[in-house]
Amino acid sequence: MDFKNRRLLMILHSYANFTKDQIECIAPHFGYVDVLVRYAPIAEISNFIPINALKPFRRAAKIDVRDLPSNIRVTLVPLWYLPTDAGRKALGEKHFQAIDRLITRYNIEFDVVHAHFAWSAGYVGARLKEKYGVPLVVTAHRYDVTELPFKDEDWRCKIRYVLNTADYIISVSNSNIDYIKRLDVYAPWVVIPNGFRDRLFYPQDTLECRKSLGLPPEAKIILNVASLIPRKGHQYLVSAMQLVTERRGDVICIIVGDGPLKRKLEKQIVRSGLSSHIKLLDIKPHHELVTWMNACDLFVLPSLEESFGVVQVEAMACGKPVVATYNGGSEEVIVSEDVGYLVEPANPGLLADRSLAVLDKSWDAAAINKFAQQFRWEDITKRIKGVYQTVRK
Repeated sequence: MDFKNRRLLMILHSYANFTKDQIECIAPHFGYVDVLVRYAPIAEISNFIPINALKPFRRAAKIDVRDLPSNIRVTLVPLWYLPTDAGRKALGEKHFQAIDRLITRYNIEFDVVHAHFAWSAGYVGARLKEKYGVPLVVTAHRYDVTELPFKDEDWRCKIRYVLNTADYIISVSNSNIDYIKRLDVYAPWVVIPNGFRDRLFYPQDTLECRKSLGLPPEAKIILNVASLIPRKGHQYLVSAMQLVTERRGDVICIIVGDGPLKRKLEKQIVRSGLSSHIKLLDIKPHHELVTWMNACDLFVLPSLEESFGVVQVEAMACGKPVVATYNGGSEEVIVSEDVGYLVEPANPGLLADRSLAVLDKSWDAAAINKFAQQFRWEDITKRIKGVYQTVRK
């Protein structure tokens, strides 16, 4: 079915990486796409993060629209709320009212609503469906269906309302479905993972990439790309590196990211005597990550929990093996030891052992890249378009 005369409304919490890539691959199938993105709540940030750590969040909230397809319009939705459970519960209605005002102000027309995360974007989508009579697709990622609805009965009712109002639910991993089933949800669902841009992430010459980044050609390089927040497990990666360097002195671990744990990790690195083996780098633009991934020998994802973990797929697309944890998402990606290994989370010893095993082994980069091709956005968005075809009216 043709969507060239249809308009899509996307409700997002952020417009970056996997959401940005997904929308820009879907946009050519539609006449027009409006993207309404919620600001990072400064009240929450300042409550938990030192004031000098606000800069990366503000930078992340800015959207570079220079390369956007002409049929995509991105509008930021300023939204403030108290960083309490009651404040988050009230966020749904506040979010809806803010977006409904924008719809009126900018005369936004739409034939399908797609919301990422059941709360609060999904709630907005449910209210828009009720008010405007348009079909709704909700993508469930992780905490929105595995944590929130099991905190108390009020949260349970809110999330169940969103999911049962949806015409279709997309889950990025099979592990989410067990939780959704426990909520007595009767809306149809399908598992569609996140993807990567194969025109951006592909194997390149490792030594050339290292040269361009000023990295030593003879070193063994471990790479991690993630926000510096507790659930990403960086503290265990640092502990694992202490064990790794006791057995190999040629290993450098590069961590690309920023966040509230940066100072704590810096202190842990110094305390562990790893300053010459672990480098903390600031956030890099998405298009620059491909060079870092091609420069490494191993990509590590030590997360305690992941919805999917698209960075590991991007690394695999560059032909790099991955060591990840059983975190809810990675076990649906690392399904063969031909592409990497899985370990229990929060276990530095196992993480170190498997990382060393990867560094001691020869890997078939072409085979790893071929395995990753199943996650190309071009193919993933065809499946999403199939959902739109199912719900269209």
